Amino acid sequence: MIKRTKAVISKFIIHKVGNKFNSATNVFSDSAVTFDKESYDLMFPFLLKPFANLAESYRFNHHANIDLNELNSYTDKVFKDDTEFVEVSKHIVNHLFEQSNSAQIKTGDVIVALFDEIQFKEVTTNAIGIFKIENKLDFFQTYLEDNNFDVFVQKGISTKKLDKGCLIINYTDGEGKVVLSVDNNNYDAQYWIKNFLNIKFADDSNQHTQNYIEMCKDFSDEIIKEDFGIQEKSKFLAHTVDFFKENEEVNIEAFKEELFEEDDKKKEMFEDYKKHYENLNDVLIRNQFDISDIVLKKQKAKIKTEIKLDTNIQIKLDIDAPDAASEYIERGFDEEKKMKYYKVYFNEES
Repeated sequence: MIKRTKAVISKFIIHKVGNKFNSATNVFSDSAVTFDKESYDLMFPFLLKPFANLAESYRFNHHANIDLNELNSYTDKVFKDDTEFVEVSKHIVNHLFEQSNSAQIKTGDVIVALFDEIQFKEVTTNAIGIFKIENKLDFFQTYLEDNNFDVFVQKGISTKKLDKGCLIINYTDGEGKVVLSVDNNNYDAQYWIKNFLNIKFADDSNQHTQNYIEMCKDFSDEIIKEDFGIQEKSKFLAHTVDFFKENEEVNIEAFKEELFEEDDKKKEMFEDYKKHYENLNDVLIRNQFDISDIVLKKQKAKIKTEIKLDTNIQIKLDIDAPDAASEYIERGFDEEKKMKYYKVYFNEES
């Protein structure tokens, strides 16, 4: 998470990246852009706003030596001497070009920007942003000619959504330089994160919290729902969220004890699924870690607890009321209608 209140764009350049599979070559600018106020006021939030609320961060990765990671090396040069900015930006585009390993990788504009006065945690520092514009929108331009207005079509960049971007912050912790990334055109999961940036998630409470909750969501879908029904799935998710809200850290034994109580079968199923999930997703789910409230809030918003029925009726359960499903909803079977039913208890309706 960054703050951009005092931040400024100190250097900015645009190049075009091609694709070696369709013979599209790179096209380079020779000098940085000088903004007018109107362009700057549109560009600044377009580039930085996507990173304002990102909780999950990455660190550079390399199989041999982190100093050999291309983006880590290039950005170090600029942080040490910003007169290298234009030349380094061209190296970055060439590196991106080399990752176009299939015809589906899109060509586009590449923006490289140097930001000053970025606030990250308690530090004010600078950062380098790399942004790839893959999609341009058609828009109408009007003009006056011979006392008549006419229109023609142009293509332009929408300021509503950034296609791909990363922010490399000049801040290093025990794992390395902090990297934030967004990818709204995720047609190739390996292209941006792995091949171009070569980054991995930071080993912190944000990532541990996200991994654990995502595992619980998958467990609720693949195991609880299939074996015990949608109502039990919703109850499990609500109790999971409640556990994370009521505790400062997760201990897997305490979690299983609270969620499954004396049900040893479910505890065993959860343990088995955790091992399966780790192998399938090549991720380590920590048995104990501090909870990230920021990630919990985001993950909670993504959890769906609706019961959708084939009679065009939906029952939405409150994720913040974990015991409501068991206390006020009954599930049964009507012998006369030969249909399943839910019975819902309440005092008032609104």
